[in-house]
Amino acid sequence: MQNTTKNIVDNGCILLIAMSDEDLKKRKEEWLSKVRKEGKLNRNPTEDHSTGLKTLQNSIRRRILSLLLESPLSLEDLQNEMELNKMEAKFHIGMLENALYVEKEEKNGIIVYYGSPRAEAYMENVKSGGHK
Repeated sequence: MQNTTKNIVDNGCILLIAMSDEDLKKRKEEWLSKVRKEGKLNRNPTEDHSTGLKTLQNSIRRRILSLLLESPLSLEDLQNEMELNKMEAKFHIGMLENALYVEKEEKNGIIVYYGSPRAEAYMENVKSGGHK
């Protein structure tokens, strides 16, 4: 069984935990169930793929996604890391959220953004060239 590390936000702290393939599969299934209930998976597959492609064609959004898969960040941290103004950062985060690559969570009054299971799968496929 292979283990994967994952950053989790807990009480404003970033925790690095090891997840087995089973745990990752369960997390993906829970995420899919959640986004279905929220009505975020109602678009047709062609529209969904088109949205994902348009979103990830932009190198800034790909860099943001890589950062958020390493560690959750607030909008301000993201602005500083990427040297973006607030409007630019919000625009790119909004595109990534709409395509279901990024999620947000409020912790201690601060909203942090992190890569979704969909983003993790995308990056894994890119790194492996689509081969497991």
